[in-house]
Amino acid sequence: MLYFRGLHVQLAVMQSGKHIDRSLFRSNKKMLQTSVLPKLFFLILETESEVKGQEKMAHYHNNYKKNDEVEFVRTGYGKDMVKVLYIRRDGKYHTIKEVATSVQLTLSSKKDYVDGDNSDIIPTDTIKNTVHVLAKFKGIKSIETFAVNICEHFLSSFNHVTRAQVYVEEVPWKRFEKNGVKHVHAFIHTSTGTHFCEVEQMRSGPPVIHSGIKDLKVLKTTQSGFEGFIKDQFTTLPEVKDRCFATQVYCKWRYHEGRDVDFESTWDTVRDIILEKFAGPYDKGEYSPSVQKTLYDIQVLSLSQVPEIEDMEISLPNIHYFNIDMSKMGLINKEEVLLPLDNPYGKITGTVKRKLASNL
Repeated sequence: MLYFRGLHVQLAVMQSGKHIDRSLFRSNKKMLQTSVLPKLFFLILETESEVKGQEKMAHYHNNYKKNDEVEFVRTGYGKDMVKVLYIRRDGKYHTIKEVATSVQLTLSSKKDYVDGDNSDIIPTDTIKNTVHVLAKFKGIKSIETFAVNICEHFLSSFNHVTRAQVYVEEVPWKRFEKNGVKHVHAFIHTSTGTHFCEVEQMRSGPPVIHSGIKDLKVLKTTQSGFEGFIKDQFTTLPEVKDRCFATQVYCKWRYHEGRDVDFESTWDTVRDIILEKFAGPYDKGEYSPSVQKTLYDIQVLSLSQVPEIEDMEISLPNIHYFNIDMSKMGLINKEEVLLPLDNPYGKITGTVKRKLASNL
């Protein structure tokens, strides 16, 4: 004999080879006696609150599927910061590339979002494993080529992938060198700028390749000024003919065509141009009347010397160093001891592109 209180009861029994369905008996402070049933096939119990909860959830999903007031602008998913150290061994001479790779894919359907149907999803763990395997079988000659390889793999392997976007950032290792002799397998971490790239490819088109440099921090103690700016009732900044100029360079450029480019050499060239236009000749420097002028000079020289570059974006934060007032201590500080100020800071940006050739 079984007792059930405050429950929905569903009974299915087998009696004399016939299925008898006694559904949803409600027993409120009553006794339901099942000993009279010769054979009990199965018994399912559900609380009243569980039933109501399921009904509410089903109602929510049905309403959501019918929602035609919103539409997707863009979707994507993937794996971020997949780290790899690739070592190429040519005898005792070793070459390394350490990278962090982020992959984003867009699929042709949106059923994973709308219906919770995962049948088209390539798991992000699979994406991570693919990055590792491509590094093994194709190597990492340059981060741009590696990013293109990843895009092409997903677009060629899965017909429902419509877009692949890959970001790769290289850890700045430099080979040990002394008196012109390079070490065969030892490297030092440097701070001469981080090499990164972004590659995006649609199923119907070629890869669009951007390269860039970031975290390149530079400073000069003179040959910089800032004069002739607007002055109103809120201006307290004095004009200055001679000041420290410090910045942390972010520079990104797009290639017109990227198939036959020597990406490593091009990146070195752009970095050298940045340093050249910032510092000037080693014996006397080069005067900068504003951060804007230095930024533009870098872009003009880069596009003139590297024909593969189609456009270039640069961001130069103006990292401030202010003279410390020591007059209350009876001292005159002639720009010898300065205070670095992290925030707030000025930020100057600019993007240039090549002009279209005139048909006239």
